[in-house]
Amino acid sequence: MASKLLAFMSEELDRMKREGLYGNIRTLESAQGAYVKIGGKEYLNLCSNNYLGFANDTQIREKTKAMIDKYGIGPGAVRTIAGTMDIHIELEKKLADFKGAEAAIVFQSGFCANLAVIPTLMAEGDFIFSDALNHASIIDACKLTKAKVVRYEHSDMNSLRAKLEENKADPTLAGGKKLLITDGVFSMDGDIAHLPEIVQICEEYGVIVAVDDAHGEGVIGRGGRGIVDHFNLHGKVDIEIGTMSKAFGVMGGMVAGSSVLVDFLRQKARTNLFSSALTVPDVAANIAAIEIMEASEERVKKLWANGDFLKAELKKAGFNTGNSETPITPVIIGEAQAAKDFSAKLFENGVFATAIVFPTVPKGTARVRAMVSAAHSQDDLSAGIDIFTKVGKEMGVIK
Repeated sequence: MASKLLAFMSEELDRMKREGLYGNIRTLESAQGAYVKIGGKEYLNLCSNNYLGFANDTQIREKTKAMIDKYGIGPGAVRTIAGTMDIHIELEKKLADFKGAEAAIVFQSGFCANLAVIPTLMAEGDFIFSDALNHASIIDACKLTKAKVVRYEHSDMNSLRAKLEENKADPTLAGGKKLLITDGVFSMDGDIAHLPEIVQICEEYGVIVAVDDAHGEGVIGRGGRGIVDHFNLHGKVDIEIGTMSKAFGVMGGMVAGSSVLVDFLRQKARTNLFSSALTVPDVAANIAAIEIMEASEERVKKLWANGDFLKAELKKAGFNTGNSETPITPVIIGEAQAAKDFSAKLFENGVFATAIVFPTVPKGTARVRAMVSAAHSQDDLSAGIDIFTKVGKEMGVIK
């Protein structure tokens, strides 16, 4: 039996290698920053979600050390068994205030936050509308329910309305709840969900609105408060889901909304009931990150200046950067192997920017996704643009 299992896995891995879908993961020998050390050499880092440069921030490190001295390292067990630490409550209050919500609850990751919300709220006889390009954590969370899941075309409001209309008379859904779930910022293309239109349509059809703002926190809205703040939709969006693993530079997931929603998840969500809480260093670092964002918008502004500069210069060089509306800058190559070769050539020249291929993006749209942070200087980015241009011309991607 074991040999058959190994044979199946080996065959699948061989197929992935042949089709350019096998990923070789680099080992970092330094902190995340504008540059990282790999194999003893410094590389310009253009593939981290460390938007605000918090992953190695001195102020955050110092606060984390101080909290470790007071609270230790781990929470001991799940919060419902071992009790909840007061710093977890402090973080949740800070998150609620930051997001402009009544309450918030934290989870182990953004993935766990989606697993907490969707299967806990939706059941057989319910109805979930999901954007076609939603994150894998949303897709997997939907699969854990017995609700009917309907995908609408990406950010297409006509498609959404048609799906709602088409299914509103389904007799199996009589009396069932209806939920719409969408990414706020789509991580592979950098475009922003049409949230005002979504809210308006969902109000017409009596649909609960949930937005996964993983790439919106720390990026859009006042001082990085996210997509609901960006569109001034406070009180109009029922559920905000997010992560602290990107702009916050740490780890953890969050859900913000009404106090009733948060209390319901605290009592019912399996990722809260059956998995230990965030560690003390995670909580401490997240609290410090929020305090910095609340004190100044400087880093958010620097992030956007860097993103605008990189995108404009790559477009000027002739690269296809898609339709991004945020600092996320996809450099679309096309076929998976070509994107991997492009990434490898960049690496040879001192730039660390990973190829993104199927199934993360649709076939034929493989890309190198260039991710800037507030930690980069314009000189850093200019050097990277020169290397992109050099490699692009060598490979015939640009003229």
